[in-house]
Amino acid sequence: MSFDAGALLLQTVPFARTLGITFDHAADGRAACRLPDRADLHNHVAGPHAGALFTLAESASGAAMLSALGDQLSRAVPLATTATVHYRKLAMGEVVAEGRMLVSRDEVIAELDAGRRPEFDVAVDISNADGVVVCSLTVTWTLRPNRT
Repeated sequence: MSFDAGALLLQTVPFARTLGITFDHAADGRAACRLPDRADLHNHVAGPHAGALFTLAESASGAAMLSALGDQLSRAVPLATTATVHYRKLAMGEVVAEGRMLVSRDEVIAELDAGRRPEFDVAVDISNADGVVVCSLTVTWTLRPNRT
């Protein structure tokens, strides 16, 4: 892609900016972003709130998807349709989400070219500063073709 998928996501999703999410990279169907350790984002046990973790993971999934399919925005709108969340361990401190598309760009575009609305998964792991996975998500995305 010739654009910055992380920057595009932060531009179009103000809530991600509100949380202070930043992107380390987004390219080739993969993305990594981080959530700062801020008291106003904490839950009752002083770790990042589940809603903040979800937003971080959804942001990583969206940037991963955009990094592979952003050039299709003129013909389809990306929408998250479902998400499955597994909170594995108490998250503390700054956390990093890493997302990766589980299908190829070519598979998704073939569905669009055939006149179908593709649905595909993006897997995300959130890790703490020690590299321990504290949360895993699978976000299902669709590309809704634009009406002509």
